Amino acid sequence: MVRDCRDAEERKGPTKTLYVAEAVTWRANEKGYPYFVPGHEGQMVEMKESTTKNQKVSPLKPGTKAPNFALKTTPDQHVSLRDFLGRPVVLCFYPADWSPVCSDQLGLYAQLMPEFRKFDAELLGVSVDGVWSHLAFSKDRNLNFPLLSDFDPKGAISRTYGVFAERNGESARALFVIDEKGVIRWSYLSPDGVNPGADGILSALENLKSHD
Repeated sequence: MVRDCRDAEERKGPTKTLYVAEAVTWRANEKGYPYFVPGHEGQMVEMKESTTKNQKVSPLKPGTKAPNFALKTTPDQHVSLRDFLGRPVVLCFYPADWSPVCSDQLGLYAQLMPEFRKFDAELLGVSVDGVWSHLAFSKDRNLNFPLLSDFDPKGAISRTYGVFAERNGESARALFVIDEKGVIRWSYLSPDGVNPGADGILSALENLKSHD
């Protein structure tokens, strides 16, 4: 099944060209888990950097030490990246609670949590929404992983990871896989209107396991 997301186009920025995928294809890979594949004719197109007049989104590259953070997951509890040293971490930055694409993306990850657990990986969602929005959204969508509030100061951690969209004041839709030593091993930037799915995450986790 193919879902149109937006017209394919090229947007010229000062130094870069931003490719916007024309469609999303719903597939299942050889292991049977579902994923979305953005790009022409189902081919994956990796979004490394986007530049427009009003914003620059450039995720930290593989090989970079992942910046530590401590963000609220409830009004009186914080989660720190350091808490997960010794195991892989998947960081999922997303624009906003309640939006259709974010709901589909995070709902998919909740369904695939057993797959992530096979790699002993922890999944953390991050957006600029407040903790009360996160708590309500998580309960409504039956999410089984923490949502962290990058709200105060707004977007501080998203900026640190190079994925804050200044134009609309939201986190970009970006994924990071961090190894047990706290080093980024894979990063991916998706157009806001495209669900990146989980195939890239699972492949990155597979690669980590194979290099142990």
